[in-house]
Amino acid sequence: MIKINLSCTIKSICFGLLLCPIFSFAQQSFKFAQVTDTHVGGATGADDLRRTVEDLNKQTDIDFVILSGDVTEFGADDELHLAKQILDSLQLPLYVIPGNHDSNWSESGANSFRKVFGSETFFFRHKGYMFMGTTSGPNMRMGPGQIPRENLVWMDSVFAANPDVETPLIYINHYPQDSSLNNWYEAIDRLKKRNVQLMMCGHGHINKVYDWEGIPGVMGRSNLRAKDAVGGYNVIQIADGEARYEVRKPQALERVTWAKIPLLNHHFEKETEHFKRPNYDVNNVSAARVEEVWRYQDVADLGAGFAHYKKLLITGNTAGTVFAIHSDDGKKMWSFQTGGKIYSTPAVWKNTVVVGSSDGHIYGLDARSGAERWRLKTAKAVLGSPVIANGIAFIGASDGVFRAVDVASGQVKWLFDQVSGYVSARPTLSRDFVIFGSWGNGFYALNQKTGALEWSWNNGNSNRMFSAAACYPIAVHDRIFVVAPDRYMTCLNAENGKVIWREKRDSIRVRESMGLSADKRYVYVKTMDGNVLGMDSKSSKMHVGWQSALQLPYELNPSAIATLGKQVLVPSHAGVISGVDNFSGDVLWQYKLSNALINPLLVTRKDDIVVSAMDGVIVKLKIH
Repeated sequence: MIKINLSCTIKSICFGLLLCPIFSFAQQSFKFAQVTDTHVGGATGADDLRRTVEDLNKQTDIDFVILSGDVTEFGADDELHLAKQILDSLQLPLYVIPGNHDSNWSESGANSFRKVFGSETFFFRHKGYMFMGTTSGPNMRMGPGQIPRENLVWMDSVFAANPDVETPLIYINHYPQDSSLNNWYEAIDRLKKRNVQLMMCGHGHINKVYDWEGIPGVMGRSNLRAKDAVGGYNVIQIADGEARYEVRKPQALERVTWAKIPLLNHHFEKETEHFKRPNYDVNNVSAARVEEVWRYQDVADLGAGFAHYKKLLITGNTAGTVFAIHSDDGKKMWSFQTGGKIYSTPAVWKNTVVVGSSDGHIYGLDARSGAERWRLKTAKAVLGSPVIANGIAFIGASDGVFRAVDVASGQVKWLFDQVSGYVSARPTLSRDFVIFGSWGNGFYALNQKTGALEWSWNNGNSNRMFSAAACYPIAVHDRIFVVAPDRYMTCLNAENGKVIWREKRDSIRVRESMGLSADKRYVYVKTMDGNVLGMDSKSSKMHVGWQSALQLPYELNPSAIATLGKQVLVPSHAGVISGVDNFSGDVLWQYKLSNALINPLLVTRKDDIVVSAMDGVIVKLKIH
């Protein structure tokens, strides 16, 4: 039986903290288990977890279990419910957080995890120790992990209600506390104000000891069997000033000790040395070319781009709020609360905003006030972004249905109910078709007027994580261009979906970020090596006709490449936007607004752009 600590949920923090007295207890010895990376939904994930639960139920000296992320393979609802069903037979208290597999590819927009397991975070006390766990993302975007801003706010609230800074603290996140997380320093800086003695993670599928800025860190092995007959987990004994790690394999006769970690109060508040943090010096270098007009900091993560209505910029956050800020000064003008998270970039027709929410609704809102005009119920989350033409919004959801919705009334004009997987990106309109990909290796062209399937294409992969589903398809010269995590770029005939060319090169590691040059001569693609290439849009094969001098570090951000006059605007996953000359390829300027992934940006005028980062930062930039 799963026992979820009531202090886990943000909504019940106040009640939960009443259960966590602020006075400290003397430390006592105890043991607990860390199970991680169970990947239910993968080949052996469910069976391996069943075997581990059975084995845990036979142990007599374990007080509780921590499951530190990647509970499922794909974050799908059926995988989450299966994992919960298996874990329901566990006879020990369980504390669980999601990992990147539970959130990055989640059909529910990471909404179902907290419904199934009760929370995405946990905090509890046990025998003189505090335990705290946070989620890690990246939510619905490929990139580094990220502790959501709302989790950081939650950490502050928990620490404020538990001011006994000398009580030993053990912190758990799915990711290592290093650059694997784009905001690792925001968590560590908070933890260093406490008596943090140990940090734990999964993600890497191996047992490994780290030093994270002077704090001992331990990565736990995956519960998967991999090439072995059975999987395994770790049992941690806290006693005599150390954490002793023992690996346990179900059905084995013994546990094998592999690490002993001293548990100390490091007194970080007395240190004078500052560890390396993100550097913003590039902004000084580009000061003559780029001016920050205003900056807005939201209370939650942002995972969507913007709609532009007169003087309003409209977007949504992972707290489920759709809101508008004024384009002149960045002040919030209105907000509307949904019951889920927003990853859908809004679109506006006349004075109606159309946006999807992970609460399973498509909303029509008054663009001037945010008042609800209509809502349309779907069977699952709506993560796809709408595109509007002639008063009809075309938008995909997670229920296998793609819809055409009359913007004025909110009535469905037609629907296509044969989508494999879920839709999370924005469709493209071309030749009276609406064209989009899904996270089931589906790629479709539907008739805009009737919803009839005109053609479909499949990339031949059985692994749904290789779907051409995160890119915005490019339509030009009666061709459709797509890129995908399988690192192929594909050119399709727009009329019938036949492959014109499809190519993968080790020297050109494309991923999911594309754009179109102003003269339509090139389809821009960003490589994982941090460069931008221009592929000839008319060639009969993959031909690089233009290349930038940009050299970002390893790069995964799927957000689209945009253009501003004679500049190519390139978003990164480390909070940097780059302006590149569209003729020479020279880097004209770079601006770092955050250390988090940049969402789809908005060009508002010939010299203005609005950019947001996933950690809730929004800036308006003037390009000189």
